[in-house]
Amino acid sequence: MPRDVLPPGPRLPTFIQFAAWTSRPWGFMDWCAARYGDVFTLRFPRQRPWVVVSHPDAVKEVFSGPPELLCAAESNRILEPVVGANSLLLLEGDAHREQRRLLMPSFRGNGLKFYADTMTAIAQAEIARWPRGRQVRLHPRMQALTLEVMLRGVLGLSEGARLDQLRAELKRMLTTRAGLLLLVIGPPRMREALTRKFLMGQIDRLVRAEIDDRRKADDWAGRGDLLSILLQARHADGQPLSDTEIRDELVTMLLAGEETTATSLAWAVERLIRHPEYQARLIEEARVGDHRFADAVVKETMRLRPVISMVTRQLTAPMQIAGFRLPAGVSVVSSIYLTHRRPDLYPDPECFRPERFLDQPAGPYTWIPFGGGVRRCLGATFAELEMRAVLGTLFSTCTVRPADERPEPVRWRGLMIPVPGRGASAVLG
Repeated sequence: MPRDVLPPGPRLPTFIQFAAWTSRPWGFMDWCAARYGDVFTLRFPRQRPWVVVSHPDAVKEVFSGPPELLCAAESNRILEPVVGANSLLLLEGDAHREQRRLLMPSFRGNGLKFYADTMTAIAQAEIARWPRGRQVRLHPRMQALTLEVMLRGVLGLSEGARLDQLRAELKRMLTTRAGLLLLVIGPPRMREALTRKFLMGQIDRLVRAEIDDRRKADDWAGRGDLLSILLQARHADGQPLSDTEIRDELVTMLLAGEETTATSLAWAVERLIRHPEYQARLIEEARVGDHRFADAVVKETMRLRPVISMVTRQLTAPMQIAGFRLPAGVSVVSSIYLTHRRPDLYPDPECFRPERFLDQPAGPYTWIPFGGGVRRCLGATFAELEMRAVLGTLFSTCTVRPADERPEPVRWRGLMIPVPGRGASAVLG
């Protein structure tokens, strides 16, 4: 039996590796890959080693490996005080498969048709209110737009005091720096208590009140929003979902779909307005009702500026990956950033070239902004559909030019989300 061996990696002290990772994650990944290749080990304080992989063959081993050996939920445990223990992000095994089955109808067929109409209507109304003829930061406006899509598409709210209150509370939660500190600083029980009280208390009350009112109304059979679908869902034993189960999935979808899509949209606009030829192609496509090039723009944006930089699995038993027999407890990290920057997959990887995805479709182990395998993000199609709807509406109703010809730098915010450094500044006409 071969002994467990970790791949080589930086010999820097753990606190220096952690500082480099948190301050310049992409630069640090580039530095490590240049020195150690497709697989290397990182060590951070008070954590088991991370084994980082970026070759598609290794990514395939991780995504297609036995789920019982590759635990995904543990890396999301920090989010439990916010999303709740029943969140799809925190479930494993049979519980994960069951919950995924219950959520799936919202993201297929008629569910997507409902969302597409909602997205387009909201995009038209929001963009019509954006200022013209002066510089405007589009990233915060994209955040407001995507939040509205989530509130209406996930909860099915269209007007009223509860929609206004939820909108205000979610904006407060998503923008407060204290929220991040509550999640990461202090003993676990204290973090959980403070997060539930100060960060999520009012949001929980509003969401639970909407669940209760919708149950009593009993008018959800003909509706397409996620809340109505979850109220109709039944477990394998025929039992309906509890209010707590529904609350946890609703909050997960509300939070997971807002910041990530808004940031991807901001980057898409930031790139497009520096390429007039791509703008023109997008506008012409929207005029004739096609979306192939818009889909390529979405994919190239998420390749070049992935909002999530990695996918983590924790080994529950020794396992062979990328030619190394890794011990139990190690975190295997599929680097989305490094995989997307491989010149053998994407020639001139730093260049924004949407036509890449017209010539060759995205591969399940070469284009991985939504992860992969049985844990691939359930809302991936929803997010791509929303981006196409917003971009098509924006560029077909406005002229959009950069406020500054220089490309915007990456600025890191919150839980290591790469946002446009000048807020995706543009001038609309």
